[in-house]
Amino acid sequence: MKLSRRRVLQGLGGVVLHLPVLEGLLPRKAQAAEAGALPYAIFLRQADGVATAQTTSELGSEPERFWPEPLGNLTTTTLAGKSLLELADHRARLLVVRNVNMKDYNYGDGHARGALQCLTARGPAVEGAGGNSEASGESLDHRIGRELNPQKRDSLFLYAGRAGGWLGGPCISHRGSASRRAALHDPWVAYQTMVGGPGGLTPEAREQLLVRQKSLNDLVSGQLKALQSRPELSSTDRQRLDLHLSNVRDLEVALSCRARADEELRFQNEAPGYNSTDGDKVLASVRLHMDIAVLAVACGTTRSVAIQVGDGNDGSTRYRDPTTGQLMENFHYISHRRLSHDAQGSVIAGSDLLHSRVDAQFAQTFNYLLDRLAAYSMPDGKKLVDQGVSVWFNDLGNGPAHSARNVPFILAGSCNGYLKQGVAVTVASGNSNPNLNRMLNTIGAAVGLKNAAGGPLDDFGDPALPKGLLTELLA
Repeated sequence: MKLSRRRVLQGLGGVVLHLPVLEGLLPRKAQAAEAGALPYAIFLRQADGVATAQTTSELGSEPERFWPEPLGNLTTTTLAGKSLLELADHRARLLVVRNVNMKDYNYGDGHARGALQCLTARGPAVEGAGGNSEASGESLDHRIGRELNPQKRDSLFLYAGRAGGWLGGPCISHRGSASRRAALHDPWVAYQTMVGGPGGLTPEAREQLLVRQKSLNDLVSGQLKALQSRPELSSTDRQRLDLHLSNVRDLEVALSCRARADEELRFQNEAPGYNSTDGDKVLASVRLHMDIAVLAVACGTTRSVAIQVGDGNDGSTRYRDPTTGQLMENFHYISHRRLSHDAQGSVIAGSDLLHSRVDAQFAQTFNYLLDRLAAYSMPDGKKLVDQGVSVWFNDLGNGPAHSARNVPFILAGSCNGYLKQGVAVTVASGNSNPNLNRMLNTIGAAVGLKNAAGGPLDDFGDPALPKGLLTELLA
């Protein structure tokens, strides 16, 4: 049996999925070059800031419930009592970054400023447009795909939460000035798009397709048996192949369950989970999107995925309070600490604590992504999670103040040793000199983007901002 490095398996509806790299089947000369896998970036956006320490005249003092104390090496002690404790199992892979600051461009609204700037480091196409705002430049996730993806294909942009809403729903990914990208909303359509198969199927058609088509494992059982018996495959190769096929099977099961008759009956009077206001359903859809993202980067389909949760201010999603089991007020209200989308409503008692519980649910969801990435081993023995960088970030520094200062960026994975790990750091040049563009430059350079002169990317974002990287993040 002749096998190329990227032998493919025939699958659902005639689509193809690449096998992981198997070093035992590489030409002897190619093995060293292929062993260093290509880095990637997966972005997870949370809205509305985090529950960090702050004091306001009306709400009083709120304790620190997010950032590690003290900064430095991450331990269970420094994470204790913080939302980031949910990531303790991956603390050796984390790079927690304080003092990332946006420029206070006149978007006419804090949420527009944050959501449209967070991956572009650009001001508005038209000043003061508020909820009708657009960014004036390309976002980093799109540039990674445009320059580094095979065939320069678009990166994946995935969305979970109610369609529409503030800023029109999906709003963090951009092709260029005033050119916002459409997001893939339904995880099944996202999956079909990723593998190149038919999308937009009705639930009945999906069910028929899944019944008609056997598992990928069954469709190619003869080839797989022959492949798995090849003497040149190492035990690591066989484990990697088994894990890859297991992940594909798991993803098929997860997606097919979304279209079963009992699922339709359970949700008959409400929108599907990916288009829900119920935080449990929204985050379950995010995890499905993460399954797709992991499969996409593992197969080499894309080197960039952006996942947005909730619309511009996540003003519809009601996350669950784990202590009471009840859905809270919508997250935007919680972040404002008031029963309103502005500063006029009555104060929600204990809303800073409720905000921290939402932060913890995002940390748990990010942890799920890291677990999935860590399950893949690469030819050099490293985990897929370490080959790239996963970025959980926000578009505001905190809730009530809608601050453009100290915007949270939590990185996981070193991009093959490019980035520091296991520490919380403060970066320089903050309040008087916004540095978000340099954060994005650092991520872009880690993935492999170059500037016009062929050096590491250092000029992304608004050309009026100082160029450079955040050297505090480099290994």
